[in-house]
This record gives sequence, structure tokens and C-alpha cells, in this order.
Amino acid sequence: MEIILKEDIISLGYKNDIVTVKDGYGRNYLIPAGKAIIASASAKKVVAENLRQRAHKLTKIKDDAQAIADKLAQVETLIIPMKVSATGVIYGSVNSLQISDKLKEKGFEIDRKIILMSDVKQIGSYQATIKLHKEISVEIPFEVVAEQA
Repeated sequence: MEIILKEDIISLGYKNDIVTVKDGYGRNYLIPAGKAIIASASAKKVVAENLRQRAHKLTKIKDDAQAIADKLAQVETLIIPMKVSATGVIYGSVNSLQISDKLKEKGFEIDRKIILMSDVKQIGSYQATIKLHKEISVEIPFEVVAEQA
């Protein structure tokens, strides 16, 4: 089933994208929740016209995202201290919330929902991907270290 997304859905696509999903997912979740509409010929024409009219706004949004990406590329490795057991395993885990907080300390307001990473449960060096725009993403290195008692 082809649908047109009405909002960004991280694992599926971005607003106004035409995507193909399984019939049940579209019919039972996306359309009733107001997250998508069926991609009929008339709906596709409406979306194409709206995108044409908003093209200059989209280039500004993309340029803003690129500017933020350039600044984020300058960020050095983030150091995240965590409490650690004797075997080197972290109590809890490091996730996008900690990355977002560390970036906030450096002056970047980054929503944790656009930070893609797996939960980290051991000391070491890792990468987090920040998806600022559908075409722009930045790799942020971070290191998990043992907290000094």
C-alpha cells in the first residue's frame, strides 16, 4: 500500500514522502492515527504542488541543518563518566539522553529523538549519529569512562 506521510516517522520516512508499507500497518495504525493518508493520484498532485510552493523554505531548512552539522563536526569527543563495576560493566547504560545532555552543555540544543545509537553498556569509544535532515547527518564520537569515586 502506498501512503503519503503527514509527519516525520523515524523508521519510515519524512513528511510528504510517498512510501510503501504493509496494508495492515497503513490501514490499522498510520491512517487512523493521522500520520499518513492514502497516496491516490489527487493526493499526490496536492503534495507535489505544496512541495513546489515550499521549495525555497525547504532549502532554508536544509541550509540551517547544514550549518548546525558543520558546527557539530567541530565537537571533540564527548566524555561521559559512568559508575562502573569491577569487571568494567556500566551500572545502567548510556543512551541518546546522555549524549543530548552533553551536547547541551556545549551549547547545542539537540532533541534526543534524532540521535541514533544503540545503548552502551561497557567502557570504550563509540559513535552516535545525529540525523538533522533527511540528507544531513553527523557522526559524534563519545567515550564512556569510569567515574572517579
